[in-house]
Amino acid sequence: MADRPERFVELSQGQGRMSEGAVFMVEKKSLTDIVQGLTHLAGRTPAMAFDGVADSAFAKVAPYRNGAISVGYYSGNTEWERHPGGDEIVMCMDGHTTVVLLANGEQQRIDLKAGELVVVPQGRWHRFENSVRLKVMGVTPEPTDHSLDLPQH
Repeated sequence: MADRPERFVELSQGQGRMSEGAVFMVEKKSLTDIVQGLTHLAGRTPAMAFDGVADSAFAKVAPYRNGAISVGYYSGNTEWERHPGGDEIVMCMDGHTTVVLLANGEQQRIDLKAGELVVVPQGRWHRFENSVRLKVMGVTPEPTDHSLDLPQH
C-alpha cells in the first residue's frame, strides 16, 4: 500500500468559496531513484545544451506551476540561461558547482556543495561552472532563454 499514490479530492477556488472538483492522484517521487537512473555526463560544455548530447544526464521529475522540477548529473560547465517567467530554485544534492550570476555587467560567483541551494532571481542570466559530479535539482519556470556568449544585458 505504501507504493500506491494516495487519492485526494481536488478543491477549486470559486468566488471566494472552495468547491469539490475532480479526483486526482498525488504521487510520491524518489529523487535518489531518479538520479540513479541518469548517466553521468563528464566534460559537459555549454554547446551540449543544443545538440542533445546531454539528454541522458537529465530527467523531469514533475510539472510545477509554469515549469518543472528536474534533476541532472554532470561535470563541467553550462551555457548562460535565464528564466523570464519567475525565480529558479537550484539545489546541489551531491558534488559541487559554482553558480555564476550576471548583474549589471558583473559576475557574482556562489559556490554550492551538497545540501545547499540558491534562488536565482527572475530574468537573471546565470550558468554553472567547474561542476564536479554535480547532482542538481532545479525548480525551473518556463520559458528559458539560452546563450553561449556572455549576455550583454
